[in-house]
Amino acid sequence: GRMRASVERAKSLTADELSVEWEDARKRLLWAAGLRDLTDVPPGQGYTGHAFNDYNHCDATCMLGDVAHNLNDGQDRVAGIAVNNRLGPGIERASLPELGVGGSWSTCTNGCNREPPRDVAHVQFRSRVAFKLVWCPPTFASFVLVDDAGGLLCSGTPRGALPALRERQANFDVVRGSKYEREAIR
Repeated sequence: GRMRASVERAKSLTADELSVEWEDARKRLLWAAGLRDLTDVPPGQGYTGHAFNDYNHCDATCMLGDVAHNLNDGQDRVAGIAVNNRLGPGIERASLPELGVGGSWSTCTNGCNREPPRDVAHVQFRSRVAFKLVWCPPTFASFVLVDDAGGLLCSGTPRGALPALRERQANFDVVRGSKYEREAIR
């Protein structure tokens, strides 16, 4: 389904495609995730300008349509994420239909260093990640995309206006000690 198509798109990305100006590389990541590049709409209405652009919104998550309306509530909620994390309408607007049934979103990766992972994809949306972006130490100039099991899909070394260094460092800190750090430290 949709997640398999997203994984295949990520696998098809080459290092050359991802070693360009950051904003162009980010647009390729959005395409692989099945997301539109929407920066002229308000957050909650499909805005994707934050996707892969900070330390936390680095999980490409595909989900069935009804799950897109799940809230981060109840006893099984993700720590540090708003309870009323209402993403459904924005997910519907931002998702590329050609990837298949359901929707895509760039979800928060914090909590992924637990086993099983306790991040938004796994808890709020009861899904796996199609891929996770992890910036690579020690310079945090390159990144890897890994699948839900931590396997390498592709990598790149973009240039230009990258996310702030502290965001890239914090992105790695969130995955430290998990299966998702393995390819980033190779």
